[in-house]
Amino acid sequence: MAKRRIRSVRARLRSTSKPGPGRPPVHTETWSKVSVVLFDRQVHHLDRLSSDIRAKRGKNLNRAEIIRALIDGLLDSGMDISGTISEADLRARVARRLGSPYR
Repeated sequence: MAKRRIRSVRARLRSTSKPGPGRPPVHTETWSKVSVVLFDRQVHHLDRLSSDIRAKRGKNLNRAEIIRALIDGLLDSGMDISGTISEADLRARVARRLGSPYR
């Protein structure tokens, strides 16, 4: 009988104390974890951008949130990128669309 009581107390403590392993669910739609390779300069720029946003707005946007927002912005723009022939070509098209001097 004592074993049963100890187990139930432990189970209650587990359910009321800290959450389980992994990140808490924060997305309202289905998602997949994807690994991509970024250049160090891109990671540093994303980190700087995240720090700048936090300093100016008091809000924290992490790398993944910034990347997702950029992808959704591109998709929502209606820009046709189906004729893109390379990463450099896509970068140039997006930069032109955003008014960047990158060609």
